[in-house]
This record gives sequence, C-alpha cells and structure tokens, in this order.
Amino acid sequence: MYQNKTVAYYTLGCRLNFAESSTLAFRLAQLGFRRIRPNDPAEADLLIVNTCAVTEQATAKCRQQIRKLIRENPKAFVVVTGCYAQIEPKELADSIGGIDLIVGSEFKGENLMSYLGDLTKKAEAQVVRTRFQEIQTFHASCSADDRTRHFLKVQDGCDYFCTYCTIPMARGRSRNPHIADLVAQARDVVNRGGKEIVLTGVNIGDFGRSTGETFFDLCRALDDIEGVERYRIGSIEPNLLTDELLHWIARDSRRFAPHFHIPLQAGSDEVLRLMRRRYDTALFRQKIELVKQLLPDAFIGVDVMAGMRGETPDLFEKSYRFLQSLPISQLHPFTYSERNGTKALEIRPVVPVPERHERTSRLVALSEQKLLAFYQSQAGSVRRVLWEQPEEGKSRMHGFTENYIRVEHTYVPQWVNTCTEVRLTSRIGDSSQGPVILADD
Repeated sequence: MYQNKTVAYYTLGCRLNFAESSTLAFRLAQLGFRRIRPNDPAEADLLIVNTCAVTEQATAKCRQQIRKLIRENPKAFVVVTGCYAQIEPKELADSIGGIDLIVGSEFKGENLMSYLGDLTKKAEAQVVRTRFQEIQTFHASCSADDRTRHFLKVQDGCDYFCTYCTIPMARGRSRNPHIADLVAQARDVVNRGGKEIVLTGVNIGDFGRSTGETFFDLCRALDDIEGVERYRIGSIEPNLLTDELLHWIARDSRRFAPHFHIPLQAGSDEVLRLMRRRYDTALFRQKIELVKQLLPDAFIGVDVMAGMRGETPDLFEKSYRFLQSLPISQLHPFTYSERNGTKALEIRPVVPVPERHERTSRLVALSEQKLLAFYQSQAGSVRRVLWEQPEEGKSRMHGFTENYIRVEHTYVPQWVNTCTEVRLTSRIGDSSQGPVILADD
C-alpha cells in the first residue's frame, strides 16, 4: 500500500524520543515507506513530528517546526506525536492548521500505522489519545545515532509527580519490559556491529515495577553479553542509584562505564521539598562522594533547574554554593517554566523570568569551569577511545573515552567504530560540541 511513498521524521527533545522515532522509522520502512532527509520536506508524502513538552520553550519550538513543515509542503500528510501531542492535543489542533493526525503516547508505536489510511489530507486533525492514567503499553525502542552508540529504551513513564513536571501526564506510569527482552535487543545491537549502548528511559532506576525485577538485575544481565564494548547509564535518580550498584560497577562490572548523569534540580533542601523530590542534599552529596571514592576519574553530569517558584535569591545562592562544592564534571542547567496542570503553579513567590535566565547563565558559566577542570585533570592519562566516523573530507577524527572525554586524533580509517588506547595530552581545544582533548599521534 505504501510502496514508493516517502516519509521524513522530525524529532525534538530527549534521547528517548529519538529512540522511539528510530523504531517507528524501521516499522514504516517495512510497510514500504522510503525515508528522505529532514531538510527535504517538500519531497515527503508523510511528515512525522515527535514532540517534546518539558518546557514552554520546547512546545514553542515544536509549533514553529510544525508550521514550517506545513508551509513548505502543504500536501503532505502530517502526523504529530510525542509528549506535546499527549498533553495538549487541542492546543495543537486549534493553533495549527494542516495537521492531519495527533497521536498520544499509548498509540505512538505499532498502532500508529492503523490510522494513516491512504494518506489523504483531512479537513481537521484526528486526535487519537487516552487519559494518562490509561497509558499502559511499553513501546520497545532502540536507535543508533550518527556515530557509534545505540540508545536502548529500558523503561518508560514515571510515578514521582514532582510539582514542576508534566512527564507522568505525558508518558503515564512507570513500566518496563522483561530483562530477557532487553538482553535480546542488546544482542541484536552486537550483531549489527554496535559497540556502545546507552540505557535510556524516563526513570530508569525504577526499572522492574512491571516485572518484579530490578535495575541492578538488568545491569548484571547486560554485562554478560559478549561483544558490547561499554554501557552508559543515561540518567538515574540519586535515591535509586544504590550503593550496591556503584560498588559492583567499580569492582566487578566489565562493561559499565564510569559515567553518571544524576539529576539534582535544586541544591537547597527547601526547594527540593517544594519540588517533592525524594532525596535531600545530604543524600545527593553522599552519592557523589561515593562515586568519586570508588571511581576517582568518573564523569558526573548533574541536571539543575534555575528559577523554580519559591526559589528566593538566598536559596539560589545556597544552591549555587552547594554545586560549587561538589566534585562533579558538568552541569546541565535549564530554566523553570510554568506548565499547565502542575502543582508548582500554587507555589509563591514567583521568580521573574529575567531573573530565571540570569541564574541559568551563572549555572552555565559554572558548568564550563567544572568541565574544563575535569578535562585538565585527565591530561597525561591513557584511555580507551571509541572512535567515530569523521565528516566527509575531514582529516581529524573524534571519539569518547569510557569517562566521557571527547578526544581528537589524526584520522585513521581502520579505527572507526573500534576502541584503541591513546594518551591524552594537556592540549585542550574547542569545537561546536564543547572542549576536546588532543591525543598523542
């Protein structure tokens, strides 16, 4: 039915969205769709936009992208899915003409195909969704980026309901597949030549809620798969990053990298309580210090929010000093924005938007200091680098160490998608992706 039909994908937001878009693309290819480049929307019969709704800025970008695509190709059948489609389908339908299908979280997997029909444009958007309480399906996903790593979705949804967050309303309750299913997917990555797998999800430390297993059980099962060079834990809540798991990674694991991404969100207990986070700064510090004790060269990235309602100037300064004091490698700051349906809207005082952005800027500057210091601390060490294919015509290649340092070296074709040991120099360059350490030739 869809032989010789063309499709283009546009994905906004997190790695989880990219993994899901990749899986959807594979399934549509099986139906006969031919994928074309995203920068050629006028050539597509079908346009699929996988959206994000984590902030107001994210939803604004989604609307802008959708309008642009419809303007460039008004004849294409336009599907909007993802978190924005689940949370605000009416807003999308009412504000943007030309959308044909809006698909909520429960139906964005294999079920989406049954709503495409013959790709005839509709007078108004068809909305296919359920209430978030009824989202139950786990849509298995695994994607490869343009470099060397694969992103394996191991969990979806969240039961935490932090006061600022819409994710439970966008993705439903916490759920996961069986370990055996994920092991099979990881083995398939190996068969396709993949060397590195990043475990992704909304709250991956909560793995096992659907199956009675644990995240530690999953890690041990994956660690036994021959052919995987390394795993990275995409992001894990500090209260779910167990001491047992950390000791195992440091002493027994053969493949889990010394690389952690741990959300903090606020460096004061007062704001953490307003957010309804499930830990305090004492527990967070204990986790960071244990990581550094067991794995001194580990890379630690930390999410932090600026300008949450109730974050007074004094509480922000307290948070800033706490972050300064931690032996972390990088911050991922983002600016609080009001989201409909969240409990945070009841909190006072409200931080003025310009002040939120000023605080974010200070956190970005602190992050740059932390990252440069971490890179400098690694000069002279010997590290295993998984090398990526350089852009066409480039004489230099790049890759990442196990502790997530970006490294540059003269192009050696046979090194692509392999790991080699190199000595890191003290020469730190800059690129569009941030700092890069030069390796000895």
